Amino acid sequence: MVRGWRRALFAAFFVVTLAGPAQAGIADQVGATFGLILQDVVAAFPPIEGLVVQVDGESIYMDLAKKDGVLAGQEFTVFRKGEVFRHPNSGKPLGRYEEVLGYAQVQRVEVAFSEAGFVPIEGRPQPRPEDGVRITRGRIRIAVVPPVDLTAATADLRRVPFMLALAMDQTRRFQSVDSGQVNEALLNSKTKGEELLVRPDRAVSLGKSLDVPAWLVPVLIERRGITYLDVTFISAVTGAALFSRRQALSKSESAGEQRFPWEPRSED
Repeated sequence: MVRGWRRALFAAFFVVTLAGPAQAGIADQVGATFGLILQDVVAAFPPIEGLVVQVDGESIYMDLAKKDGVLAGQEFTVFRKGEVFRHPNSGKPLGRYEEVLGYAQVQRVEVAFSEAGFVPIEGRPQPRPEDGVRITRGRIRIAVVPPVDLTAATADLRRVPFMLALAMDQTRRFQSVDSGQVNEALLNSKTKGEELLVRPDRAVSLGKSLDVPAWLVPVLIERRGITYLDVTFISAVTGAALFSRRQALSKSESAGEQRFPWEPRSED
């Protein structure tokens, strides 16, 4: 049985073999267009850490602002530091225990602070001033769903999730779940990718099954004869939209000709 990356590579190769030049061209254009907005995607998830400075009901205020790279829609982990733990032989301090209290979704960003809605974890203490907030410095696990095609083109887009997942991985900021696993989770739950945009409960429950904090949902739409790629990040913690970008579909010089880096161009 083909598993993991081998299964994904086999599936991508199989799909490319079946796709015609025109259909493959659309897929390549989607990949090229995603490359144009990829830096914006990375910038939306800066590895930063700060403090809670005030709590007001369900809102918390953080000492992080525009200059720190904070954007409306970002999701921070809220944590409380505990006792110091030490090396058993030398007694040297190695770090501090931490308890995750919940999550903060940024609603307003000012020059010197930002305001966020607090999403608690059941049974955990409420946040208070001097608790910590962060977007992890580690690679963020992400699940890329099959593209939602709202155009009349009926293009073969089956390899698009593999292309977008690879692009995400190559930034070294994200770690994509195997596209085969994502498809299997959607099929088993009888969920379509577009449902994640309007069904927070599905985004949360399926996110837990794949152990991811976020989804990437690509959508192709057509407006006045122009086709756009719209990508939205959905929180797997709350189901809320975190980040969205839209870009007119870009032409790819290799569309319909070159499928993978190791394949020669037609003129070679």
